[in-house]
Amino acid sequence: MEMTMVASVEARRSLWRILKNGTHCFSTLSSSIDPFHPKLSQQSQYRKEISLASLFQRYGLPPSQIQGFLAKNRFLLNSSLKELEKCLATLLAFRIPQNSLISLIRDCPGILEHQFLKKWQAFFSQLHGLTPSPLMIRNFLQYSRRYQLDPGELSKSIEILRGLGFTHVSIARVFEDFPTVAVMNKGEILSIIEFLMEIGVPRDKIDRVISLHPRVLGLGIEDRLKPLLCELSNSGFSDDEIIKEIIREPNILGMELGEFSRCLQLLKTLKCREAIKEKIFQEGMLRAGFEVKLRVDCLCSHGLIRRDAFKVLWKEPRLITYDLENIEKKIDFLVHRMEYSVDCLPDVPEYLGVNFEKQIVPRHSVMGYLKAKGAIDFEVRLKDLIKPSRLRFYNLYVKPYPECEKLYGRFSGNVEVKRKHPTGLWKIFKPRKFPETDEDVKNMKSFMDGVV
Repeated sequence: MEMTMVASVEARRSLWRILKNGTHCFSTLSSSIDPFHPKLSQQSQYRKEISLASLFQRYGLPPSQIQGFLAKNRFLLNSSLKELEKCLATLLAFRIPQNSLISLIRDCPGILEHQFLKKWQAFFSQLHGLTPSPLMIRNFLQYSRRYQLDPGELSKSIEILRGLGFTHVSIARVFEDFPTVAVMNKGEILSIIEFLMEIGVPRDKIDRVISLHPRVLGLGIEDRLKPLLCELSNSGFSDDEIIKEIIREPNILGMELGEFSRCLQLLKTLKCREAIKEKIFQEGMLRAGFEVKLRVDCLCSHGLIRRDAFKVLWKEPRLITYDLENIEKKIDFLVHRMEYSVDCLPDVPEYLGVNFEKQIVPRHSVMGYLKAKGAIDFEVRLKDLIKPSRLRFYNLYVKPYPECEKLYGRFSGNVEVKRKHPTGLWKIFKPRKFPETDEDVKNMKSFMDGVV
């Protein structure tokens, strides 16, 4: 009897290994899921786990994440596969981007309930005049599970915003960028509006301010907004300047306390050509300080600490005048194509200042070609690539290898140097000749005799 039971267990374990090795999806399942659960038959549970893994992988969940996902959410083993597939199909119908959809399922698996999604699908179709975007839908689903909200409560929140005079575009922006507004009452929202009007923002501009910076609704008046305005006033800006800038760029209200003072300190210590300074300050010191803040945030979003971000801007002030898209493109190329770390930027900030198409790309192409050919066997640092002048780089790496001239372009034999002036223009500037008279000759001789 005992030998028979042992053989039965071994047979089950053999079946488990065969299923596990025979299905590529199953290798991603968690080892913490007990295949010999007493409430389920062995074979049915194995098949269910395999089917779940296959289903989630088919809808875009990375195989490396399925293991942990199923281990943390074992309630899915008791769910119907057909119901789960309907849920996933409904989520796809909302046009939520795949990365956001995977993040939503991973962070909030409770949304995988067919009745729950059916209820919200009906709610979205009944929003009169307000077309929910995929991001807005994602936030609705996530926050409804987190705060146990039903469509009726969110409908009331939408009506409150409408009653306060917000347009449909502004309401959509608020729920996209600050979905926490769904749990705020009318008094809390109204207090922010009244404060903005109190400091001088016209009532007809409130909609614009909230639309461009919805997170202002969640900021404290006493502990955040008032100290920020005091900081701006103490920096020497008038109330009119501050209000004008808030209306133009409401994101200035999202600055941390002390952040703007640090930006002004950097601007006051800049050492650069007057032409660059004029361009930086052409719209005033207040606007220039906010532009510094935007560039610091951009650099920090790519992995630099704030101290290094300020260091880069101080060394390369031209960045303050460049578009953020230009900086983003260069950093993306640095990390993904050139395979350098952003930690190189504090030492070589010139990389972000030079022309992308005329210097960065050609030099990278030349060095890539020479490495592939085996012409250079040393590690090329970023400063070796950027700091040499155009002529020096040409003499070092391009001139000895004529085939690199097409890659580099500059100074190559096929490039015709453009003249600064049209041919023959020098004749216009040639001094006019006047006929010499006998009296002129006599005067010159008498002058020279006096000198001698």
